Amino acid sequence: MIQLDSFDANRLNAAREIVRDLGSVLVAYSGGVDSTLLLKLAMDELGDGAVAVLASSPAYPESEQEEARTLARSMGARLVEVNTSEVELEAYARNNPDRCFHCKEELFDSLGPVQHELGLAHLAYGATADDAGDHRPGHASAVRRGVRFPLLEAGMPKPEIRAAARTLGLSNWNKPSFACLSSRIPHGTQVTVAALRQIEAAEAALRSLGFRQVRVRHHGDVARIEVDGAEIPRLITERERVTAAVREAGYKFVSADLEGYSTGSLNRTWKPTSAKSS
Repeated sequence: MIQLDSFDANRLNAAREIVRDLGSVLVAYSGGVDSTLLLKLAMDELGDGAVAVLASSPAYPESEQEEARTLARSMGARLVEVNTSEVELEAYARNNPDRCFHCKEELFDSLGPVQHELGLAHLAYGATADDAGDHRPGHASAVRRGVRFPLLEAGMPKPEIRAAARTLGLSNWNKPSFACLSSRIPHGTQVTVAALRQIEAAEAALRSLGFRQVRVRHHGDVARIEVDGAEIPRLITERERVTAAVREAGYKFVSADLEGYSTGSLNRTWKPTSAKSS
């Protein structure tokens, strides 16, 4: 269940000021609450100097992309789209703990030419203050390239971002968190398009049964389902429907994680030995 806190107006105003000082910006937009709030602030402060860019690849379900397009249109945002090929990169597909670094490298390599073609001064994405305390190798790519992250720079954590998004009238303020489908695959297990499509189908099936916050962790033939803690009793009660739906996606065995949904839970499958993967 999403906990909605109040937000610090000073931090929101600081984010506005950071965005305003950019002059013009290409916003890496996914349709999630963080990038949507960033886009909203950029549109408010910079007008035509704010452009959203949506990246598509096999690591993201088409349903998520279409939701993002619809939301951008409803906001009146100028939206451009690019295709990225991170799944084709050996360094990404081998799925070591630095996978997200290679993802962001591919993303920013793809967005840089768009930024320059449009004559925009900066590139920004929706990192938050919460990201500073987790394993986020992709953020290192942004830092070394000079990509800006106004929400993090202003110190805004996720609950405040949701509250601010609600106050500003963003329809997705309570959208469940979503990460790329590759994050469902344990480190060291190769990322393949076939596995991504299988995960996508299983998660779509569970959402069709009414589960909102869903992760299907991919362990070969085994699907380990994470849902919000409050929904675990229903997951168990409806186990026959759940099992049938997930097996339809191609899994042979279906399990429920009694701990419930936890962001970045597969980070437990590795132990950092140096800073080289940062």
